[in-house]
Amino acid sequence: MSKQELEILLPPEVAFDEFAQYESILKQAGLQAGEADFVHLKRRSIDARGRQALVRIRADIYMTTPPTDLFGPWFVYPNVKSNSRSIIIVGAGPAGLFAALRCLELGLKPIVLERGLDVRARRRDLAAINKDQIVNPDSNYCFGEGGAGTYSDGKLYTRATKRGDVGRVLRRLVQHGATPDILVDAHPHIGTNKLPAVVQALREAIIEAGGEVRFESRMTDLLLENNRLRGVVLASGEVLEAEATILATGHSARDIYELLDRRGVLIEAKPFAMGVRVEHPQALIDQAQYRRTDRGLLPAASYSLVHQTEVQGRQRGVFSFCMCPGGFIVPAATAPGEVVVNGMSPSRRDSRFANSGIVAAVELEDLDVRQYGALAGLRFQQALEQRACQAAGGTQQAPAQLLGDFLKKKTSGQLLETSYQPGLVSLRMDDVLGPVLAERLRQGFQDFGRKIPGYATNAAQIVGVESRTSAPVRIPRDKDTLQHPVVQGLFPCGEGAGYAGGIVSAAMDGERCAEAVLAVLS
Repeated sequence: MSKQELEILLPPEVAFDEFAQYESILKQAGLQAGEADFVHLKRRSIDARGRQALVRIRADIYMTTPPTDLFGPWFVYPNVKSNSRSIIIVGAGPAGLFAALRCLELGLKPIVLERGLDVRARRRDLAAINKDQIVNPDSNYCFGEGGAGTYSDGKLYTRATKRGDVGRVLRRLVQHGATPDILVDAHPHIGTNKLPAVVQALREAIIEAGGEVRFESRMTDLLLENNRLRGVVLASGEVLEAEATILATGHSARDIYELLDRRGVLIEAKPFAMGVRVEHPQALIDQAQYRRTDRGLLPAASYSLVHQTEVQGRQRGVFSFCMCPGGFIVPAATAPGEVVVNGMSPSRRDSRFANSGIVAAVELEDLDVRQYGALAGLRFQQALEQRACQAAGGTQQAPAQLLGDFLKKKTSGQLLETSYQPGLVSLRMDDVLGPVLAERLRQGFQDFGRKIPGYATNAAQIVGVESRTSAPVRIPRDKDTLQHPVVQGLFPCGEGAGYAGGIVSAAMDGERCAEAVLAVLS
């Protein structure tokens, strides 16, 4: 087998046209059509640093038949239906689903418990939030099959490359229906409109191999005996026992943190971040990033921003989070009486709006740990979310302010059109955020306005509050066994336990926890 490796820069009109791209790659390699057996696209990224945005392509050109496992390996799951070694997995987000799939590979039977509904039925509850402003505490943008990622975008970019095999996670998603483009793009993304089918396929694979997935099965208590977890109790009263429990409940399952604290299971307060969503016309971001009025075949432009602030003698970072080009702002509250916003994009990223979380770091010294202990960050979040809800009228309408007015500490007489369906209420965001957080964000926005022309003006508006960036609590675990340091049989996992920061890192952590369970059981 002979192979030629190639890296070239192409204009977008060529790079995003499959036939033109193929011809350009062969031409650069000095070949004619038909002289190569196969062109394998390995990486595609946009380079917008120069006057003209270009697309960087890395490819392998095979002169003879390529290897059969070029896009694999695909995974075959042994049937574990009759296996007596059952593992409870609490939560059907990326950490829980990938922990279950890895359990199957290792010959363990996963029993996945999800408090919310399956991915299709869950849509009714999302519609109720957006249209009727009714929040179901067990089924919403955060809770339900697929977790928070399913209906908030499916971004797959991660920097956690040392925690596991990123390619393995992406290949498994492709195997279950995701577009193969995620194996190539530098910032892969599935899209909220396509993720439900992928998540459903993952669930079906678990069930077909003998595992279980139970919906509307909220865990309410632990079977603890002499610092050993024997199983869990469900809201229905049912008791489930297993040899180990992987706790993958996500960063918004506050009742789980309170349960652990009440039962004396060691947990810790941890730093996190909170702030607002900023919404711009997508055309403004495209113009600033690509330096052209019409982006043509280029995807909706994104950005990544960071600035170090100082308020009251304390330095804290302010940064963009979960940037959603061509996307929508969505209500992410998990209980009545609170307002929380998040962002998502469909696969085509074709909305007229761009939005991003702009958040400031919250450290332990910013929290009242003396009064609230390990739940100090959680209480800090709750207070801000409830204040936002009360200020905006007690529904899912969100407080908002034009960005230029926020910088000038001026009330906005009229807001812009928005992608946020429940609607906005014009308020001074300083009154919602409090003086310290507001000033940190103000310093950050001023810096971002110097970096991106037109960014920090009244062409944009901020919407509050973005408070669920990561878990405010860490559930400790041994670095080698991944087991809780005090409670045997408990394996804290994923973003909710403080060990991941997105879909891919959570999925990798789920796999690691499944492997750790087998190691301990062995």
